[in-house]
Amino acid sequence: MHRILKLLDVTMFTKNTAARRYGAYDLVVQSELELPELPELPMGPGDVAPSDVQITFGSLSREQLLGGEFVSRSLWISPHSLWLRIPEVGQFLVSHGREICIDPVPGVDEDSIRLFLLGSAFGAVLFQRGLLVMHGNAIQIGEQCMICVGPSGAGKSTTAAGFMQRGYSVLADDVVPIDADCRALPGFPRIKLWQDAAQQLAVGTDDLRRIRPNFDKYNLPLERAFSLYKLPVRWIYILDPREEATTVTVTPIHGMNRFLPLQENTYRLEYLQGMALEAEHLKLCGVLAGRIHLARITRPKTGFQLDALMDAMLQDMQQNP
Repeated sequence: MHRILKLLDVTMFTKNTAARRYGAYDLVVQSELELPELPELPMGPGDVAPSDVQITFGSLSREQLLGGEFVSRSLWISPHSLWLRIPEVGQFLVSHGREICIDPVPGVDEDSIRLFLLGSAFGAVLFQRGLLVMHGNAIQIGEQCMICVGPSGAGKSTTAAGFMQRGYSVLADDVVPIDADCRALPGFPRIKLWQDAAQQLAVGTDDLRRIRPNFDKYNLPLERAFSLYKLPVRWIYILDPREEATTVTVTPIHGMNRFLPLQENTYRLEYLQGMALEAEHLKLCGVLAGRIHLARITRPKTGFQLDALMDAMLQDMQQNP
């Protein structure tokens, strides 16, 4: 049995109450679940230094969310807590920006738990801590930050990996929190890549870990290409693949037209209403819109012209420093 699990690259979930400490998003995270995607922080004997976020296991039900509002059958939200159920994975209760409790489905593998913990659940933590959370990838350009946003399949992670191959550092993949000073916070040192994107980038996947069993999507470690610094956001590009496009085109977005694209590319926008964060979110979007260069980049939907895309972005950044 163990041999079969190894061949399938599956680590079955086993509860471990010996918490470890990690760093992510400028936070100290103490977790009962091992998180190999995050850099581990040293913990000496008798070390009781407080953590910012606690990740524990427990028995959960939606009824524990007092005063919660219905968003969907799998999502209920109150002003300070969020209950999320992922079929065949488990339940997550995120509270006060400080606690995540996990109630796994019996027999689930650890990778599946981590996928939703580090995405949907952690996105809720960041919202609860008063951050503007974008759905995109953040890349260090000089002493500033560029963020790529867009719908799923637009090529955000592929573009970030392409910049990494050109020698640039990556701050965050998929979940990009921005503070009140319009600085992007570094996440953790990996990019998630689909098999076809890895092939386009000539990245071998034989030694990479799948993000979830039977998914052709992999964790690509960033190693030295990971930026450790909070950086001011200067550029945001909306990646827009179109069937009719034949070349890469950059179109700046000016004035009041900047506001809606920022709102539309917020991570898990449905979280905001139940947590009573809409007013603060609108305020943060307004502040950010006044400080950035925002542009839409259209590209052919088939035949990803990655080098042309990156060249166009770098040229536009040079023209709008």
